[in-house]
Amino acid sequence: MSSCSVITSDFVNLSITNSGQESCCVERRFQKGITIDEFKGKLELLTGGNPVTMKVEVYDKNDKLVCKLEEGQRLLGSYPIDDGMRIHVIDNFSCAMEDLSHVKKFEISEEEYAKKTDTVKAFLEKNKLGKYNEEEMKKRAEEKQREEEAEERLARLCKIGDRCEVSVHDQPTRRATILYVGKTDFKEGWWIGVKYDEPLGKNDGSVGGKRYFECAPKYGGFVKPAHVKVGDFPEEDYDLNEEL
Repeated sequence: MSSCSVITSDFVNLSITNSGQESCCVERRFQKGITIDEFKGKLELLTGGNPVTMKVEVYDKNDKLVCKLEEGQRLLGSYPIDDGMRIHVIDNFSCAMEDLSHVKKFEISEEEYAKKTDTVKAFLEKNKLGKYNEEEMKKRAEEKQREEEAEERLARLCKIGDRCEVSVHDQPTRRATILYVGKTDFKEGWWIGVKYDEPLGKNDGSVGGKRYFECAPKYGGFVKPAHVKVGDFPEEDYDLNEEL
């Protein structure tokens, strides 16, 4: 009897809200391999909350409470967290709601800041978290390099003019012709530029004012190499004027 395993992404896309500004919501991508303490450090930058005092709750797509993130050294990915879920940060944000435009800005030198013991930097250094954990940072760098090399290998299997099928999560499979292979200015990594057989794309082969290939509006798109399957996929005859 054969066995099977489920392979999930090393990253998760989450929405972030906080008790100080309920209407404010941002979306960010996080590594599942970071600890909850590291995760709280990132949430501090997004919400202004104190990682030592903040409480973190996880809500599913139906806005139902799934769990609370409480164990500092436990990995984020060990919790039942999936793409599209919402992270809600609870802390004392009362000061953030006030108009502080008339208050004189408090400034501190890097030397003075380094001497303080109640800062996020001091907390991370003491617990050897984030960039202060050399072994973990080296591991992440090696992992990122492996991912980039794997992505490049997949990209080089694609050639200009190849027919392909594009399969992206939560989207229907689409047939297309490859018109661009390489890196771009709009986002890091390797990308495959395609012309879809139907007007189901997002552009005309250009992004941010730079043209990568030519096609009609709404026929162009850029996808990651992992979502592209090259093969003998003839163009189907789509009669958009066909009467029902």
